[in-house]
Amino acid sequence: MLPSLLHATNTEQSHPILGWREWVTLPELNINHIKAKIDTGARSSALHAFAIEPYRKAGQRWVMFAIHPQQNNTDIVIECHAPIKDRRMVSDSGGHKQRRYVIETSILLGSDIITAEMTLTNRDSMLFRMLIGRTTLNDRFLINPSASYCQGKPNHHPS
Repeated sequence: MLPSLLHATNTEQSHPILGWREWVTLPELNINHIKAKIDTGARSSALHAFAIEPYRKAGQRWVMFAIHPQQNNTDIVIECHAPIKDRRMVSDSGGHKQRRYVIETSILLGSDIITAEMTLTNRDSMLFRMLIGRTTLNDRFLINPSASYCQGKPNHHPS
C-alpha cells in the first residue's frame, strides 16, 4: 500500500485508484478505447484533434474534429461532433499559449462515468492522445504514479 494511503481518511479510501495512464471510453464521441495520461500537473484535460471546423447547428455553435485514437496509427480516423462550450487560451507544458475550443463530454473511466471539459488540440507529436488534468480528477480519484491501467480496459460502450 502507498504510504500516503496509510493515513487516508474514509472518504479518500473510497475513491478509485488510477495509475499514471488509463484506458478510457468517450461514448458521446464514439471513441471506444483511448489511452489517457493522468496528469495532475495539468489543470485542464486535452483531447487530440485535427481538421477542427466550427459550424452552427440549430443556432448553436458546434465543432467537428477528427481524431486518431491509437498511438502511432494515423490510418484509423474517427470524426467527432460536439457543442462548443467555450474558446480559451491554454498554456501547454512548454509554456506556449494556444487558443483552443472547449467541449464537454462524458468519460467512462473504470466503472465511473464523469462529465468533463476537454480542450481540443493536435497531439500528434505527443505520446498520449488524451490528457486528463486535475480539474477532471479533483476529489474523484487517488493517483498511484507508479501504476498503470488500474481500471482496466473498457470492453464496451455504457448503455
